[in-house]
Amino acid sequence: MESCPECSSPVSAQDRFCEACGRNLRVQRTPVGGPGAQWPPMCACGGEEFDSEGFCEQCGRARPSARDRVEFVLPGVAGVSDRGKRRQRNEDSMAFGRVRGRGVAVVVCDGVASSERAEQASQTAVDTAVDVLLTGLQSGSDAEVTTTDAVVAANEAVGRLARPEAAEVAPSCTFVSAVVTDDAATVGWVGDSRAYLVAETGAARLTTDDTWAAQLVAEGVLTEEEALTDRRAHVLSRWLGADSGVEAPQTVTFKVETPGLLVLCSDGLWNYVPEPEDLLAVLPRGVTPVEVARELVEVALKAGGHDNITVVVVQLRGGHGA
Repeated sequence: MESCPECSSPVSAQDRFCEACGRNLRVQRTPVGGPGAQWPPMCACGGEEFDSEGFCEQCGRARPSARDRVEFVLPGVAGVSDRGKRRQRNEDSMAFGRVRGRGVAVVVCDGVASSERAEQASQTAVDTAVDVLLTGLQSGSDAEVTTTDAVVAANEAVGRLARPEAAEVAPSCTFVSAVVTDDAATVGWVGDSRAYLVAETGAARLTTDDTWAAQLVAEGVLTEEEALTDRRAHVLSRWLGADSGVEAPQTVTFKVETPGLLVLCSDGLWNYVPEPEDLLAVLPRGVTPVEVARELVEVALKAGGHDNITVVVVQLRGGHGA
């Protein structure tokens, strides 16, 4: 006998709603506003006691934010987000969910550091978009159409955060999503957050960055090596927000024919493992999605952790359910 995730009342696998609280049992997702912190709010010095204003009684540092390190796990999908070692706050956000018998939806957004309230922009975007994607899964809608709808809705929601008197720093973020069913997956993106496919036969990058560097490489103006060493390499050409002008994401759909993993991440990871073969070399084998996500975050932290790091991993079962 299973239990309701909302009120813990007993439910059966055939129930669509919890009789005790009315919870929709077919849909599970990350909490709106983001998962809570998964560890005690211990200070970097080791102190565990904080005063009424939130400062460590041992060394005086401020209490770590609940966003500094978060994890969330659902059947077949898990994510980890970490502030990293150099940033003052975690401006990445992740949201994902599953519709029983239908599939999984995932969104990762990276707040643009030069915009104000970047963490609010990314959290607003993931929460808005994942709701659209999960609704599409429930209704059986076309995944590419639903992905476009999700981006449009997220872009409008982030746009509403802007202050008219501060348009030049309007809250903004990047976006990457996935809708995974038994036999297919659709990935959509705006900006430079990425998706990788890892299968038994190797790994592949599914996204192309919406950046100044990628655009010039595509036009043949620069080689990849020249672009990556340019100080403007990470300047975005597309993003979500009031000043974005975005009407649709780029998308790619592929058949899920063999077991593997779908990895969505912010640039806090891929800056250290940019190529598919780099990711494959550090990917742990034979472990659960959350263990994969934890290890990849650890790879980025050990390499320097210069940016926020977010990794969501989806188990692909090769036509036998996501």
